[in-house]
Amino acid sequence: MSGGSPPSSRQNSFNSLSRDLDLPSEQGCLSIVVLGASGDLAKKKTFPALYHLFDQGFIQSGEVHIFGYARSNLSDDGLRERIRGYLKGAPEDLSEFLQLIKYVSGSYDTGEGFEKLNKAISEYEASNKSGSYRRLFYLALPPSVYPSVCKMIRTYCMNPSSHPGWTRVIVEKPFGKDLDSAEELSAQLGELFEEHQLYRIDHYLGKELVQNLLVLRFANRLFLPLWNRDNIDNIQIVFREDFGTEGRGGYFDQYGIIRDIIQNHLLQVFCLVAMEKPVSLKPEHIRDEKVKVLQSVNPIKPEEVVLGQYDGYKDDPTVPDDSNTPTFASVVLRVHNERWEGVPFILKAGKALSSRKAEVRVQFKDVPGDIFKSKKQGRNEFVIRLQPSEAMYMKLTVKKPGLEMATEQSELDLSYGMRYQNVKIPEAYERLILDTIRGDQQHFVRRDELKAAWQIFTPLLHDINDGKLRAIPYEPGSRGPKEADELSARVGYVQTHGYVWVPPTLA
Repeated sequence: MSGGSPPSSRQNSFNSLSRDLDLPSEQGCLSIVVLGASGDLAKKKTFPALYHLFDQGFIQSGEVHIFGYARSNLSDDGLRERIRGYLKGAPEDLSEFLQLIKYVSGSYDTGEGFEKLNKAISEYEASNKSGSYRRLFYLALPPSVYPSVCKMIRTYCMNPSSHPGWTRVIVEKPFGKDLDSAEELSAQLGELFEEHQLYRIDHYLGKELVQNLLVLRFANRLFLPLWNRDNIDNIQIVFREDFGTEGRGGYFDQYGIIRDIIQNHLLQVFCLVAMEKPVSLKPEHIRDEKVKVLQSVNPIKPEEVVLGQYDGYKDDPTVPDDSNTPTFASVVLRVHNERWEGVPFILKAGKALSSRKAEVRVQFKDVPGDIFKSKKQGRNEFVIRLQPSEAMYMKLTVKKPGLEMATEQSELDLSYGMRYQNVKIPEAYERLILDTIRGDQQHFVRRDELKAAWQIFTPLLHDINDGKLRAIPYEPGSRGPKEADELSARVGYVQTHGYVWVPPTLA
């Protein structure tokens, strides 16, 4: 096969990785069911992720079958053709993968379609003649249908008790709109499935640089004595997009930037930056520490919040003329514990801004007794660029080359595009789907973690809904409201002027 791995090397790569990670070796047939198979999420993310796992040998053609389920009236080949345009690979590899896919049509709230789905899965399992039946359901669907779909899965499609194996369910965000709705959804799903069967996916936890955070913090002696309030002045976790809602205004207006980005993606990054060292790398030990740091966050102060809405947002006919939904927010979190007391965590996200990036920016305190008078050039910063151009760099003050004793800011730089030129960085979804197959819940959100996250943001969200906090207009293509920069400066962030990090290139 040109472009893909031959079957033997695919099997070897899976077996080798399982040994390296001390994973249980699971044998038997695997049925992956993508509900909402005709939707954008499934076509753009779920099926491409499954293809990449297949191409690298982590799922095998002899052991896996993929079922698409949706209301659309499609044939097997009809779904395959819809998916094909989103997959990149050698034609023969694509064809082999697509032949693993079967389509079942049905509604999401009646038993007839799910009985057909279960029959199709059972026929595949019977033909496989394996003792272990593993069923993975990926809900690429709106959360409003989660309870009914999960009830149908529980009633009609569970792994038969007569065979060893498991049933696991992946659910996408948003997990509710506030604490009460999240708890109601958790209770509904909790009546149907045990916690170890539920995988609440947040794709940010699958990003390479996010997964590197624990390694950086706890595997490097350099950072252990520095990572605290004695040395760090403030930490920013930033998400910026250079485009607006682009036709999704009506959907976005129901949620806003805090629910869409800050309460989940950025808060997950915050947990990994701020949590204490876990007892081990076992998923529950890591998730225990994330819950502890969330429970240590003080209530958000209204004066430490800036909301914005870009000019033109309400031109979308699906957005109400009186909408106060923020497309930009800067929120300061303060952690009440020994390590972080007094250190502001600035979580900032926005649409229609001047650039596109996501990063963690750790700013250290000024040098005491600064004999070089270099304070004007800026502080030391450790920056973790999550996307695009994945990198880690440390901003340092150094001597400027020449005869004069002059200083300037430069960097120690680990840019992944340079250091790992021939290494494919996995997409977040393929990593998280593989974790689900393995039964590793480390990078998924636990129920008590979800509750603690909503407890932080629900009072703020209710104040926005009640009009107590108003979104400030800002120009598309700008940095956002100037009040956000003023807030950052007020809590201690010192902006560096005259220095811009440029990703290195081979040229």
